[in-house]
Amino acid sequence: MAAGLLLGAVPAAAQAPTSPTSGWDATLAAARGKTVFWNAWAGDPRINDYIGWVGGRVRERFGIDLRHVKVTDTADVVSRVLAEKAAGKDRGGSVDLVWINGENFAAMKENGLLYGPFVDRLPNAALIDTVGKPTTTVDFTIPTEGLEAPWGMAQFVFVHESEEVADPPRSAAALLDWTERNPGRFTYPSPPDFIGSTFLKQMLVEVTPDPARLQRPADDGDFDRVTEPLWSFLDRLHPNLARGGRTFPATGPALKQMLADGEVAMALSFHPGEASRDIAGGLLPPSVRTFVLERGTIGNTHFVAIPYNANAPEAAMVVADFLLSPEAQIRKQDPAVWGDFTVLDPDRLDPEDRRRFDALPRGVATLSDGELGTPQLEPHPSWMVRIERQWTKRYGS
Repeated sequence: MAAGLLLGAVPAAAQAPTSPTSGWDATLAAARGKTVFWNAWAGDPRINDYIGWVGGRVRERFGIDLRHVKVTDTADVVSRVLAEKAAGKDRGGSVDLVWINGENFAAMKENGLLYGPFVDRLPNAALIDTVGKPTTTVDFTIPTEGLEAPWGMAQFVFVHESEEVADPPRSAAALLDWTERNPGRFTYPSPPDFIGSTFLKQMLVEVTPDPARLQRPADDGDFDRVTEPLWSFLDRLHPNLARGGRTFPATGPALKQMLADGEVAMALSFHPGEASRDIAGGLLPPSVRTFVLERGTIGNTHFVAIPYNANAPEAAMVVADFLLSPEAQIRKQDPAVWGDFTVLDPDRLDPEDRRRFDALPRGVATLSDGELGTPQLEPHPSWMVRIERQWTKRYGS
């Protein structure tokens, strides 16, 4: 349903209502005693634990009751808010905060489902590195315009068992050759799982002759031409995959479990520090390492947004601001907790907070900034909507 939302022709956003009082102190006062229903992907126990920690902190500090509404597909949240709008429920909505980016943000923005702009009202927004990390203000080519607050940085990495894959393949062509020599030792999650969809985008960026075209919206005029190399690549890849390419793991964590069980030799992640975290937690063997492709891999920022009809928008803003605090960002980047990279600018931090960031272990399987290289840009979200639909038509069961 979210795919169709991109075609809507309605205002870009619902403006935040004017409060009878102004300033952050008034926001804090309005937030106290409120409940925030945060709809967030729940496919990783460590991330769920982190959200639980956030809940404890905002309860202690701000008197907010944070409820994690666990979702498997953020498009379902977009559809729910759209249904509330269609029913005229412009106040007291069921969603106060949503973990979001990409096509789901584009759909909510296009259909006027977002509260704000609000980011410039967050005190900790002054710490965001908008220059060195430009994707904190542009989400899959779509300007955020203060309608979502950055929360973490991500870059696509390949996770591999180094004792089996000593010289990892660093291009789409090399990956195809490797799977032909090692049948059954690689696979990817089926879209619309985020990791599976990102693998498809990464391969499209690799094989299409015109990657710059992906920065503009997809259309019927050249979709087949631009994506034909992807389908040719997948047609050759799938017979080499685990389970013969007849079935696919449903999620990124399911693929990671296949790696842990020795069923495959590689997995995929959008968090460069995840493998180190899982090694430390005993979930992956100590010989696991990560790599990126020669031309780099896709990177982006993930965000939180507030629906236009949120029941507790002030409390949601307070939670969003806490997520940007050095305390929350340092804990999130700790590979023993999550390993998700910060959106903050170290030069804007006070010396003690900067020392705490510098003291964080990088992790045995985490690439250095130099090894990660410059991230490749995300395609416009309309490409992913169409690619997921076409993948299901071609390969879905």
